[in-house]
Amino acid sequence: MKTQKQISIKQYRPSEGFISRYQKLIREVVIPYQYNVLCDRAEGSEKSHVVQNFINAAAALRGEDVGDGFYGMVFQDSDAAKWLEAVGYSLAVYPDPELEKTADSLIDIIAAAQDEDGYLNTYFTIKDRDKRWTNLLEGHELYCSGHFMEAAVSYYNGTGKDKLLKVMLKNAEHIYKHFITEKHEGYPGHPEVELALLKLYRATGEKHCLELAEHFINVRGENGGDFYKREKDLRDWTVWGNNAEDGFYQQSYAPVREQSDAVGHSVRAVYLYTAMADLASETDDEELLEACRRLWSSITDRRMYITGGIGSTGIGEAFTVDYDLPNDTAYAETCASCGLMFFASRMLESCLDGRYGDVMERAFYNTVLAGMQLDGKRFFYVNPLEVIPGISGIAATHWHDKPRRPEWFACACCPPNVARTIAAFGTYAYGEGDSTAYCHLYAAGEVDFSFGLKLRCETDFPYGFSVKYTVLQGAGTLAVRIPAWSEYTSATLNGGEISLRTEHGYIYVNVSEGDVLDIVLDDRARYVYSSSKAAENTGCAAIQRGALVYCFEGVDNGGDVLSLVLDDSKEIAVGETKSELGGASVLTVKGSRTAQTDSLYSFEKPEKIPVELTAVPYYTWGNRGENQMRVWLPY
Repeated sequence: MKTQKQISIKQYRPSEGFISRYQKLIREVVIPYQYNVLCDRAEGSEKSHVVQNFINAAAALRGEDVGDGFYGMVFQDSDAAKWLEAVGYSLAVYPDPELEKTADSLIDIIAAAQDEDGYLNTYFTIKDRDKRWTNLLEGHELYCSGHFMEAAVSYYNGTGKDKLLKVMLKNAEHIYKHFITEKHEGYPGHPEVELALLKLYRATGEKHCLELAEHFINVRGENGGDFYKREKDLRDWTVWGNNAEDGFYQQSYAPVREQSDAVGHSVRAVYLYTAMADLASETDDEELLEACRRLWSSITDRRMYITGGIGSTGIGEAFTVDYDLPNDTAYAETCASCGLMFFASRMLESCLDGRYGDVMERAFYNTVLAGMQLDGKRFFYVNPLEVIPGISGIAATHWHDKPRRPEWFACACCPPNVARTIAAFGTYAYGEGDSTAYCHLYAAGEVDFSFGLKLRCETDFPYGFSVKYTVLQGAGTLAVRIPAWSEYTSATLNGGEISLRTEHGYIYVNVSEGDVLDIVLDDRARYVYSSSKAAENTGCAAIQRGALVYCFEGVDNGGDVLSLVLDDSKEIAVGETKSELGGASVLTVKGSRTAQTDSLYSFEKPEKIPVELTAVPYYTWGNRGENQMRVWLPY
């Protein structure tokens, strides 16, 4: 079933371009800054205590005083795991002995906090050792283990060092013994370990990892999906008071092969779907893959924002129902869009279809990048499509939609998630088959494919629309995704025009050493119109150029965007680049401003004043102080 697979992190070497700049930002700013946060050394950020938690857990295992004990969320350990995962990816591209030394030291601290039986979790080791594995609904033990498994694989692939890999193999054996050998019932409250076990299996060949991942996926939702209720009835304590009977929130309302709609907590959902898609391709499980197709369609056809954001409500950080996509109260968690990229990448392994690449691109260039300030030091957890200072972040209904990025937050899952996703971009951009190189996303750099083809990509995407592929060595087939947004595309091979007939969104070109494939994509900025079923967008339009969705900020439009109206009969012009926005290109379009009235309501029709409107890429919003922002405007 598997038609192609992701390349490994070391097969891609970025060259100067948009992705390279971001990966250098991760290496030079984000990774050091986030490590200081984990060590409680970053001024102005919320307390993390992550590293100290591991030190205290090791003391607890030795029977010593645990100092100030445990601090943070029940899943606090995972912040260190995602940081290490990002470091592993970064070191593969940008070797750095000092950073590697720092990471090795942290791995030593983590390893010392592992119990003799392989258990690893600071919350339960410090606070409630006798409560291990008794609250899978809320305890996040498997979630944290999963993130450390991913970190172990990343660090091993990036450096060749296997200390953390051995720690996590021992942890996986502990989990296997508990759930498989001893037959304890249960599955993760927050899916994550399933996809991580599959990564660990591919890195080590350890069959127990594959078996355990398959087990957790297969038993989810069995017997009416009442496991969490029965688990709750056996204990007299809780972490958050989660509703154990809400099978939709935790994707356990039915066995996974019977699920059709994306429901519940959006991050949990796409992490689970990623693992399902991965397992389906690994085991040729067509029934499981068909469930993934249904769930993908549910998300992308009816429950996804134009920015690639998912999860429309802050109540449960969740999906709601079809076409319920409010702009000003959108949740659209940054982590959820990272997870959507993971899901898309795994679907591409079994179903080579450009639609998956299109969504992966949409999520990355809009919501994932918007989750981090341009300087790499502030982060959004939530990504609304409309912000009104004085309401957003203040009104009870809009509390979660902040008008400015915080430096850090108590639940700090998103900042390291952005870091690891950007650092690993090459693995999402390129895939390989037996003799075919797959180019899913446009990323400048060189790629060494396992079958002997060596490729160089040159592009200024997403602001430049030409992409040049040069075959430096070997021969084979290039399969390049042509985005659905590129209505007018041309391609030449060694200067001669070639056919652009696509198969499921990809062109296929046979190449050998010295060949040059040039592709020119559609660079027009265009109006986008929403289905009338999405009520808030009725009578409105958005603007998109290439992969980038644009928005209107008050700072560019007289301080007020709520009164703006687009004239969609006029062409959109590409304007200047803004250095304060990292060289982003702005767009200008004709429109009008509705004159303000003194009364809340009036019988007088307000005057329309002609104006020129300025739009900036959505991922750049909120970098110039607190101001209004809108993606959709009336036309």
